[in-house]
Amino acid sequence: MSTPEVIALSGGLTLDSVCRIQAEVAGRLRAAALGADAVGAAAPGAATPGAAGVVLDLADVTDIDSTAVSLLLHWQRDARAAGRTLLLRNPPANLTSLASLYGVEDFLPQTAV
Repeated sequence: MSTPEVIALSGGLTLDSVCRIQAEVAGRLRAAALGADAVGAAAPGAATPGAAGVVLDLADVTDIDSTAVSLLLHWQRDARAAGRTLLLRNPPANLTSLASLYGVEDFLPQTAV
């Protein structure tokens, strides 16, 4: 099993910053997916056992709005389409609250480590 890549985000994850963050993180997400291609092809939408996943560490995120929820769901869809896993580490309380309010918390899985 491959070790997942950890991408640490910091600062605000809001409408004002989402374009910059998307540009910064998109390449790293693609690289993690390409790096895992040696594991083998998976059925569309299925996580590949042993494939390198990505963990988004949100410990240093200071501000969240609904734009963050949308962006994280977008990244989650992209990861699943590529047969990869995307997990959240240290999500801020306001993110989990918003995800629960919108009924999407099950689509943003978390990791304890």
